[in-house]
Amino acid sequence: MLFRSKVYPNIHEARRHELAARRNRQLMAGLRKTRMRGQGREFESLRDYVRGDELRHVSWTATARRGRLTTKQYQIERNQSIVVMLDAGRLMTSRIEQLSKLDHAINAALAIGYVASHGGDNIGLLVFNREVRTYLPPQRGHAQLSSMIEALYNIRPEMIEPSYARAFQYLSRNCKRRSLVVILTDLVDQDASAELLAYTATLLPRHLPLIVTIGDNDLRAMVATEPREIGDVYRQSVAEELLQQREEALARITQLGGLALDVPAGQLSFQLVNKYLDVKERGLL
Repeated sequence: MLFRSKVYPNIHEARRHELAARRNRQLMAGLRKTRMRGQGREFESLRDYVRGDELRHVSWTATARRGRLTTKQYQIERNQSIVVMLDAGRLMTSRIEQLSKLDHAINAALAIGYVASHGGDNIGLLVFNREVRTYLPPQRGHAQLSSMIEALYNIRPEMIEPSYARAFQYLSRNCKRRSLVVILTDLVDQDASAELLAYTATLLPRHLPLIVTIGDNDLRAMVATEPREIGDVYRQSVAEELLQQREEALARITQLGGLALDVPAGQLSFQLVNKYLDVKERGLL
């Protein structure tokens, strides 16, 4: 008799990356020498101005009344929405050490899901390749994190091209509330980049898109290596062109008003959690 057991993603990794990201943000806050708790939309209290505070947060009426510079203090907003869009297509099959790019992306999705659910935010999930395979509308609480784990444990990348059109159209129809939309994908050729950018732009201004790609260390190593024969020169030329196209695509989304990250696989979860916390602190949602 054949027995099958479910192999779930490692939630302990998500907890570890949350702690690391929060320690990093606390360190940066200390270096800035500011006591601002955040710049969300929820007013909390007034306090004396501290060097480094932004002038736009100065309360001029309270300053006149008190006779000294006074700053508005905000608490970081809760109950906001994050949707993770996870590409399970061809490019996510490539492996980095023992894991596929999709495995690294799943770990990152759970990391931001863990932080969001513990911080009182809604977290949602959309997995796609040629079709939308899974959709969890944004919800709060630990039960939603459990639903994410259940939805992701048997996801495998397939050797088919992803349809950004179908994925983004599905999200637009089913997610009306403004959300941070995290797109975990990969970019190689110019055509795929153009399609991704075109449909990402349709999310603006209702949503805040964040395109996250896993940096290709092999391409960067190829570019950095001194060529020994003519074949190496051709390969380096192709690698340089691919890296340039990726950088141009990510720069374009920031020009449109979105956000972008291109990070090594080993830093993916940490950097994504860090970016999410930065979005929260800056009140971008």
